[in-house]
Formats: sequence, structure tokens, C-alpha cells
Amino acid sequence: MTLSAQPVLNANYDVGDFFDEMFVAPCQPRPHYRRLHEMLTEMTAEAFNESRSNADISFLYQGITFTVYSQQDQGIERIFPFDLIPRIIPGSEWSHLERGLIQRVTALNQFLYDIYHNQQIIKDKVIPADLIFGARHFRREMIGLNVPKNVYAHIIGTDLVRDDQGTYFVLEDNLRSPSGVSYMLENRQAMKRTFAGLFQRYGVKAVEHYPQELLNTLRSVAPHDNPDPTVVLLTPGVYNSAYFEHAFLGRQMGIEIVEGRDLVVHDNRVYMRTTKGLQPVDVIYRRIDDDFIDPLSFKSDSLLGCAGLLNAFRAGNVTLANSIGTGIADDKAVYAYVPEMIRYYLSEDAILPNVPTYLGIHKSEQDHMLKNLENLVVKSVNESGGYGMLVGPHSTEAERKKFRDLIRTDPRNFIAQPIVQLSRHPTYQNGELYGCHVDLRPYILCGDTVRLVPGGLTRVALRSGSLVVNSSQGGGSKDTWVLND
Repeated sequence: MTLSAQPVLNANYDVGDFFDEMFVAPCQPRPHYRRLHEMLTEMTAEAFNESRSNADISFLYQGITFTVYSQQDQGIERIFPFDLIPRIIPGSEWSHLERGLIQRVTALNQFLYDIYHNQQIIKDKVIPADLIFGARHFRREMIGLNVPKNVYAHIIGTDLVRDDQGTYFVLEDNLRSPSGVSYMLENRQAMKRTFAGLFQRYGVKAVEHYPQELLNTLRSVAPHDNPDPTVVLLTPGVYNSAYFEHAFLGRQMGIEIVEGRDLVVHDNRVYMRTTKGLQPVDVIYRRIDDDFIDPLSFKSDSLLGCAGLLNAFRAGNVTLANSIGTGIADDKAVYAYVPEMIRYYLSEDAILPNVPTYLGIHKSEQDHMLKNLENLVVKSVNESGGYGMLVGPHSTEAERKKFRDLIRTDPRNFIAQPIVQLSRHPTYQNGELYGCHVDLRPYILCGDTVRLVPGGLTRVALRSGSLVVNSSQGGGSKDTWVLND
């Protein structure tokens, strides 16, 4: 048998010592993977490679890209890496995740309302005051400001991982401007074209309605309960690494994509410049950080935002999604207190646990961090994309020394977590299936209700042995199939 005539999946696939999403043991697929297993053992590598090539060409023609920045800050645009082996989640398992995510974002929105109003959680000493007031993304400008329906975070991407026992943990919350949902939608279209028969036999829940659900969410939080609001998407522009997604979502929702120069504020009301004159704007889905959104209130040299936007927001004449100030709940040190928030605001235990987390601001925990760097993952509290991080077992002594100095100098800026042996999933690399580490980013929408589309973006670490799934660090993605049980 020639190499190209060999099946994609054979007995040589190494399950390893990790939790494998597809296999219970070598050659023993989990029940919900049996149909996929049968197809992969019958499909030749030649046929699979042809399908992969067609998917890549489709992504190229559609401009489905992301940008990797080098150390010289030069952007390199690349096709988003996509693996054709889907991740499959049974309906009952998804129901558990859905309940846990709704619980979590409900508590986080109550936390955001509280810290910008009565700050009762601080007064009751559930969370340290200096942890909040010393946070980079705590915005004093938001204190006392009411937002529609008391919802601060409207679009949330929460990262989930599984350990070697298959238990789900929340790795982090992303409440500022979580990205990646366009890849979730495009991955689904690619899979439906490539494996249409298999897709239909599985009974996979749809995700294609996400743009409409997003638009419904944005419309539901319009100021003054406007029944016919004008919604726009504010982008930094074509050179932003996520611009493909901005354009994609704007197109799918049928709304205008604007840059800061397209907006103007007059008498605390936001208007969009059009060929027919100024048009009032009610809701802005922003993909710009707080610092750049209004040069009168934040960075004065910003050319990305719109002067006077904060005043219009404070006057209640425009809704920003997500709200200014949500970044405090993105802070990785604040993340450690989310289970306490759930108990405090909802009187419930967290359905989805956190990864155990050590905080640099607590002396005993800082000592533990400093003594055990070789066994821990150390993260800067405000970095993302795999930056500002030390993976202890893969680090050098020089790197650990650097981080010891950083932690001692600025303990508020660092947390540490034990290594989670992330679950693995069969992934096609270099003509063969390998077990690669994965996580899952579901997308939660909060407006008049909390909505989730069934699935999310499964991110995969394509580098051998890597635990870092971010596309900026060499990661890719898979389609995520949630089944109708």
C-alpha cells in the first residue's frame, strides 16, 4: 500500500497519557466519535489532503486571515490555520457547560455593576480593595454611571480547558473585545462543504444564527428602549489584526462598519457621517480598547476613537458594547475571585471551577510562586495572546530569574497556576494524525437575556508538545460540533 493510499487514522495514533477527546484507549473511540472514527479509518490520506487543500484555498479566496506581529512590530498576515478533524461534544455535556457559563457571566455583570456603584463586595471584604483600585482597567470615570439593563459585558468569550481526568475548568474570561467568533462561523461552513454527509448523519446543532443573535443582543440594550436603534461596529481600521472579523460581522449583521473619523459627537449625541448627512447612532459594538476610544477622556493622542464619546455615553444617549470599564473583570488576579463572586451575588457554588491560582499580592502565595517557578505557569494579569507568560517546565534559568525579579518588583501584575495537562485531540499534521492540546472558547451574549450558540472556537496548539493555543503563537482551530442528544 502506498503512503497516499493509507487511511488517515490507523493503529499508530498515540493516545498518550493525556485525556484524549476522541479515544478512551488506543483504537477505542468514545461513543460520540464512532462515526467520525469509521470515516477516518476508511478515508485515504490522499483524499484527506485534497479536502484540506480545498479548505485552505477557500479560506485564502475569502481573505480569512490573522496577523502575527514580530519582535520588530511588523505585521505578517497569514491564512488562519484550520484542522479538518472536528471536536465533538455530546448535548448533555454542552448543557452542563452552558449552565456554568450563564451562571458565571451573570455574576460578572453583577460584580461590574457593584464596583461601579455601592462597592458592597469590597465593603464586605470578599475581594481586597487594593486589588480593584490598583487594577489597570478599573475606570473611575464609570463610578455612578448607569448602563441599559445594568449589562456591562454584552459579548464574552470564556476559555475552557480540560485536565487529564476530563474535568472542565475556566482558564480565563475575556470581556473587553473577545475575538475569534468569525473563525467559528467560517470553520463550520468549511466543514459542511467538506464532510456534508457526515455532518448530516451526526445531527449537529447550528451556529450560523450567531450574527443575528449578536444583533438582537445589541439592539436590546439600546438607550431609552429605542425599538429601532441604529447599530454600528467601531473598528481601529484595516491594519488591525482582527479586521477580517470586524468586516465579516458587520456584513453578516447588515450594519455599518465605522472608524473613529466617521463619528462625531454634538450635544452629547453620537452621529455617523454619511453621504446623506449626519445619522444618529444608538449602539456601538466597539473593537477598540478603552484607552483609545475617546481622546478627550483617555489617551489624548488617539486617532482611533471619537472625541466626546464618553460624555455621550455618560448622558445615556449611546450604548457601548462592551461597556467602558469591563476590563477589570478581564484582570487575571480578579479572575481568582470569580467563584467567590458567584457565591456572593447568586448564593450558589460555581458550576465550572477555576484553575487554582496564586496571586503575587499575597505574600505566602508569592513565596510559593518564587520557589516553584519551574513547575508553574506565570502570567501577567493584563496580557493576552500568549504574551507576558512563563511556562515553567519549558523555561530556562535565565527566564525564571527574569520573572522572579518582575514578580518581586510588581507583585500585583502577576499570577501563577499549576500546569494543567490540557486534553488532546487528533489533529492532522505533516501527513499524520497527532494528539495536539486544545481549549474551547464559547461565546456568550448578554442583553435582555443570556444567549449562547452551541459550540464555540476550539483552538489547537499546532506546535509539537506546545500548550499555547493562541494563533499569534502558532495555534490553529477546529470546528466544534455540539450534538442533538
